[in-house]
Amino acid sequence: MPQNITRGIKALIDEASAEIETLNAKDAIEISKNGDVVIVDIRDPREIERDGRIPGAFACTRGMLEFWIDPQSPYAKPIFQEDKKFVFHCAGGLRSALAAKTAKDMGLKPVAHIAGGYAAWRDAGGPTEQWEPKKKG
Repeated sequence: MPQNITRGIKALIDEASAEIETLNAKDAIEISKNGDVVIVDIRDPREIERDGRIPGAFACTRGMLEFWIDPQSPYAKPIFQEDKKFVFHCAGGLRSALAAKTAKDMGLKPVAHIAGGYAAWRDAGGPTEQWEPKKKG
């Protein structure tokens, strides 16, 4: 018997978007200059290596987000305990909406995400840089 998905990705993204702050790329570029803002890149490392990254962004794959935010987790990252505004981005703005809502639901605040993601940031003239993973060994 096939699965009966009752809430698809469009509904999840619409629900998230109704509850979180969405920044356009131009506004995100402006506020990124503020020392009280952390840009969180939730893309996979292969995407970052292929497409580049926002200088100074904190990389946190979507799959580890909850574990890195929770201070009780053995994987907790201190950056998520700082008194900052966390602005999430992905490649196109869909995963980051879900990530920002999850972070907000966990109690992280304030949070926002960038509409259109990294592509919108780059197209709006935001600074970018190439990234290469550390070589093993």
